[in-house]
Amino acid sequence: MKNIQREDIHLISQHSNLTQEDIEKSLESNVYNSKEAWLSFFRLLLGSLAVGLTVSGIIFFLAYNWAGLHKFVKLGLTEGLLIAVTGLVLLAKIDTNTRNLILTGASFLIGALFALFGQIYQTGADSYNLFLAWTIFITLWVAISDFAPLWLLYIILVNTTLLLYIQQIAKNLPDSLIFDLLLILNSIFLISGILISRKNKAITIPTWFLNTLALACAAISTLGISIGILDHHNLILLILISLVAILFALGIWYALKINSIFYLSLIAFSLIIIASSLLANILDNEIMFLLVGVFIASSITLTVRFLLILQKKWAHEN
Repeated sequence: MKNIQREDIHLISQHSNLTQEDIEKSLESNVYNSKEAWLSFFRLLLGSLAVGLTVSGIIFFLAYNWAGLHKFVKLGLTEGLLIAVTGLVLLAKIDTNTRNLILTGASFLIGALFALFGQIYQTGADSYNLFLAWTIFITLWVAISDFAPLWLLYIILVNTTLLLYIQQIAKNLPDSLIFDLLLILNSIFLISGILISRKNKAITIPTWFLNTLALACAAISTLGISIGILDHHNLILLILISLVAILFALGIWYALKINSIFYLSLIAFSLIIIASSLLANILDNEIMFLLVGVFIASSITLTVRFLLILQKKWAHEN
C-alpha cells in the first residue's frame, strides 16, 4: 500500500494486533519527516533568511545614508558586494543549495544596482527598462542554477516587465487582453514545468513551485473573466474564456491522472467565483445578492464533499 496516511494507520491499529511500538515505527517511516529532512529544511530556511536579510540590510543602508554618501561610494559598494558574492559562488567549496541561495541574493543585488544607477544619473530609465534589464541580466544565472526560488523570482520579474510595458508603452489595451497575455505567459511556464518534470526524471521540480504557478494561472483566469463580465468586453472576453476553458480542461485531465486534489479544488473554486460574478451581473438587486450567497454556500459545500469522497477513493486505490 502506497502513500499511507495517519488516518490509515489509526484505522489499521484499531482492527489489528499491532503493538504501540509497531504503530510508532509505521508513523515514523510513513508520516513523520526524518531527522535529515528537518536538518535540510532548517538549513535552507536559515540560509534564505541570511541572504534575504543581508540584501535588505544593504538596500536600507544605502537608502538611510543616501544624502551622506558620494555616488561613487554607493555604486562601488554595491558593485563590490556583487563581485564578491559572484566570486564566492564560483570559487568557494560550498554545497549546491548554499551556492544557489547566494546566487539568488546576487540576483537581487543586480536589481538594486540598476535602481541605484538610474537614481544617481537620472538616465530617464523608467520602471519598465529597469525590470527588463534586471530580467535579462539574471537569465543566465537562472538557467544554470536550476533553483526553484530563483526561477520564481525570474517569473515574477517577467510578469512585472510585461505589466509595466503595457502600462508605459502599449497603453489603452483592454483589461481582458492584458489578462489574456498574462494567462498565456504563466501557462507556458506551468505546462513547461509539468512536461519537464514528467519527461526528464533527472530534473526535479518542487511541487510547491508548480502549485504556485497553477495558483497564479487560476487567479488570473478568475480575475480576468470576472472583470470582463462586469465590463462587458464581449469579443476579447470570449478569447479569454476559450483559453481558460482549454486550460481548465487540461488541468482536470492532469489532476485525475496524477490524483491531485489541489488542481481540482483550484479549478472548482475558480468556477464558483466566476459563476457568482455572472449571477451578480445578471440582476443587480438584493434578491440576486441573496441568491449568490446561497449559491456560494451550497456550491462550496458540495465541492468540498465531492473532493473528500474523491480523496478517500484515491487513498484506498493506492
